[in-house]
Amino acid sequence: MNVVLALSEPRAQSLAADLRREGVTVIAVVAPGALDHTARRLGQGVGDDPVAELLGVADALVLDGDRRTLTRPAVDLADRFGVRILPLGRGVALARLCASYGLREPLPADVDAEEVVAALAATPALPAAASAIHPVIAVWGPAGAPGRTTVAIEVAAELARGHRRVALVDADAHAPSVAVALGLPVDGPGLAAACRQHDQGGVDAAELERVAIAVDVPDGEVDVLVGINRVARWPELAAPRVTGVLAACRTWADATVVDIAAPLERDEEIVSDVIDGPRRNQAALAVLAGADAVVAVCAADPVGVSRFVAAYDQLHESVGAAPIVVVANRVRSGVIGVDARGQVRSTLERYLGIRDLAFLPDDRRAADRALLLARPVAATSPRSALVQAVRRAVGARLAPWVALHAPHREEAAGAVGW
Repeated sequence: MNVVLALSEPRAQSLAADLRREGVTVIAVVAPGALDHTARRLGQGVGDDPVAELLGVADALVLDGDRRTLTRPAVDLADRFGVRILPLGRGVALARLCASYGLREPLPADVDAEEVVAALAATPALPAAASAIHPVIAVWGPAGAPGRTTVAIEVAAELARGHRRVALVDADAHAPSVAVALGLPVDGPGLAAACRQHDQGGVDAAELERVAIAVDVPDGEVDVLVGINRVARWPELAAPRVTGVLAACRTWADATVVDIAAPLERDEEIVSDVIDGPRRNQAALAVLAGADAVVAVCAADPVGVSRFVAAYDQLHESVGAAPIVVVANRVRSGVIGVDARGQVRSTLERYLGIRDLAFLPDDRRAADRALLLARPVAATSPRSALVQAVRRAVGARLAPWVALHAPHREEAAGAVGW
């Protein structure tokens, strides 16, 4: 058994030595707050982290039971890697905290190595699906049409290379547009039908096959669940329904890309007389809460950057431990001036602390041709600058994270740097 210790010194080193004598492989000793720190770094879009690499090979984590270290982002991160947690500490408050996270009762801080080994052996391993779960990638952008639907389509097309099964879901409850952009019937069953089926006993792979529409892309195809055909139907996209459909997608598709709406406000209950009534933004919030990664699209112009800065805090509050990949879209010097990339980068770093982001060019000719033909840009202009930029962004930022959760068929393993 491979174990990581996140304990204070000198207790960490003494327990590590005792565990090794009991035959346990202690692969590392890290600071008590390292897991929470790593979760928050990954949530800010930082792709590489040494603690994340350790979790990738660990079976269990023994850590100090403390509200500063045993946090929801830390627990979510351990769950994503399939690592069981053994907290150490005393007190009713800690026991309640562990129970709220679904963890076993903590052991005393001075427990001996033999008891730790016994507790680890008695703690059920996480299901295989917890560490090999197929990922959900949310694509969000602030108000003002920053290009999130175009980005969602191209990301799905790129991930489908190598004949992976990739689902593209239009969960935009305000302005669904995937069907129109791809020339698909707006009255198709799609996500709404899958949500209804969820209420009637559950949605499965067979149902998803029935309601999805396959769209050919280079070296594969994307299965599309079109959105609602009238915005007045937004109550059909209730949070439990959307969550249930995405859970089914995880077992059906190798990866699921979800296009969501811009608004993320949670205060709709203030103006509602129905306590448990539907909420307009619940679909987007449900997707973000369960996503494994989020692509945040920022239009690379003064208005687009200003809107992104104003809305980013709301996005960050709506996402768990999932990494946020920031994409500056339609980058051009005409509206920003010399060194457009540098100016966008410096603005986002100054106001949001974002240092790592991807850039997509304003490839208007390729984008217009794709819209005219109602196909992905990857299908109509496979050598365009936009397609190449998406490939670099997916390969460098999304693929390493996604690969941790979704082992794929060997014949497709090298398609985009997985």
